[in-house]
Amino acid sequence: MKAYTEKLKILPAQSGVYIMLDEYDNVLYVGKAKVLKNRVRQYFHNSVKNDKTMALVEKIHDFRYIITPNEYEALILENNLIKQYNPPYNILLKDDKTYPYIRIRTKEKFPRVEICYKMKADGNKYFGPYMLGVSVRDVLEIIHTVFPVRSCNTLGKRECLNYHIGRCLAPCTGRIGEDEYKKVIKNVIDFLSGNDETVKKILTEKMMACAEKEEFEQAKIYRDTLKSLENLMRKQTIPFKQETDIDVFTFVTNGMYSVVNCFAVRGGKYLGGINFPCRETELSNGLTSFIMQYYENNSINCSEILVSSEIEFKEELSDYLSAKAGRKIQVVVPSGGIRRQLVDMGVTNAKDYLARQLEHQNRYDELTLGGVKQLKEFLGLPILPMRMECYDISHISGTNKVASMVVFKEGAKASNHYRHFRIKTVAGNNDFACMFETLTRRFEEWKAQKDLSFSERPDLIVIDGGKGQLGYVMEAMKKEGLDFTVISLAKRIEEVFVPGKEESILLPRDSLALKLLIRIRDEAHRFAITYHRSLRLKQMTESELTAIEGIGKTKARNLLVHFRKTEKIASASVEELTEVKGIGKADAERIAAYFSGKSQGDN
Repeated sequence: MKAYTEKLKILPAQSGVYIMLDEYDNVLYVGKAKVLKNRVRQYFHNSVKNDKTMALVEKIHDFRYIITPNEYEALILENNLIKQYNPPYNILLKDDKTYPYIRIRTKEKFPRVEICYKMKADGNKYFGPYMLGVSVRDVLEIIHTVFPVRSCNTLGKRECLNYHIGRCLAPCTGRIGEDEYKKVIKNVIDFLSGNDETVKKILTEKMMACAEKEEFEQAKIYRDTLKSLENLMRKQTIPFKQETDIDVFTFVTNGMYSVVNCFAVRGGKYLGGINFPCRETELSNGLTSFIMQYYENNSINCSEILVSSEIEFKEELSDYLSAKAGRKIQVVVPSGGIRRQLVDMGVTNAKDYLARQLEHQNRYDELTLGGVKQLKEFLGLPILPMRMECYDISHISGTNKVASMVVFKEGAKASNHYRHFRIKTVAGNNDFACMFETLTRRFEEWKAQKDLSFSERPDLIVIDGGKGQLGYVMEAMKKEGLDFTVISLAKRIEEVFVPGKEESILLPRDSLALKLLIRIRDEAHRFAITYHRSLRLKQMTESELTAIEGIGKTKARNLLVHFRKTEKIASASVEELTEVKGIGKADAERIAAYFSGKSQGDN
């Protein structure tokens, strides 16, 4: 009987957040509910579910729930828990970069126009965000070509080159007064607010004037800028009569893979859009979570948010975003008109992206998940090895002994989970003992549950080596009272050893399973060697520095931390050397003299 069976009977009829757990208490999914009793029970009823939800339910061993005072608090708590746990079945906004804005520094006496990546409540004027499809740098180039506003950070005493080529009015030298300059800035604001025709007219007049003067190079620049403007106008064309600021979010899923399309309309102009692939397959819950995460990283620069269909917690989301923005933000499901056309445009783009992603995903799955499935089949593993860990030892004649742990998830690298070890207890050249120490420490970390990577249970541990290494790992596991699935891969003919079997297993040479094992083994080898080399280089550098009179290990380490490279220490002046912690003038002079003498000797 599952741990949650009895708990289902006593679920409260209140709002809150529920947390789905696997058999090792790892968080699989975090959700919110207006009525916990109704929402959570839906997962375990015999109703029709999509493939992704069915896969989630199969893994659920238990769940927890937190009752909240109201639905608004449930919305906020869910967002915080998703950020804390990064559950694999939630929408995770991995593309956490912010998008560019154009900022006009209206608080300055002579305002600059520039690109920035964060909106601030600083009294300046912002336009954007500009997403894929609309180049913010093209927009800025049009502005500086048409309107001669300053772009420098400081006001100089003489006119700069931009003044002489007609791209700046040189307010720094009094060539234009504050009032006249601000009229130019007002024209820039009008352009960014949607007045394209004035800019088009100015560019055309400048191009014709240069052509008449036979200044063909400059005329060509204006012609190219005019083309950029017309291209921009085509991309931004939306039949809006009013200057409205809107963000649009649409969600498309096929039951296994999903995508959220997001784009911005400012002043009635389209500013580009972007697609986010995601794992969530339930629109009503998933889109709300996505929007919450999106505005963690991006400013709320709209007055209206359009969504493709009804979502849960819509009113609470509107209240939350309104409080965050300091003004009313409406979340709307449009039924018709231009707003419905915007949503339909988002859906079309999302569907197109999903279709193209599926083609790529199918090829990717064949190489990754295909290998995972074959491994389970060929080796008779108890479960699919969705998290694989591989270990390798590296040293030279028993010095600077290190071990690597690399992690593959679903058959692909998970480099943020890689870890390395410096061997502490083994003397001399003994790979077996090094492997025993490494895995003992890894198993102790599993029990401690403190480190992000070490706290996840491996479905399969792969050891680079033969029966000997495998035996030592089994001893380490027995010592810690644990039971993981372990195999070893010997290099000579790529034979696999499993516990309890005398004979090795030879996987088909062209199988995805063997290719996956070789890939993770080679990655572990690369990671171990890289770490070993860095330690050896550091040791050699420290040894060279400690050869200098008055420089011990602590001072040598401080020098390396400060300068990073020996070359920088060698080229540093006495004054620069004395900036290092613990390095006095006498030390600095000796270091400089040492490297100066060495340089002369090399010559």
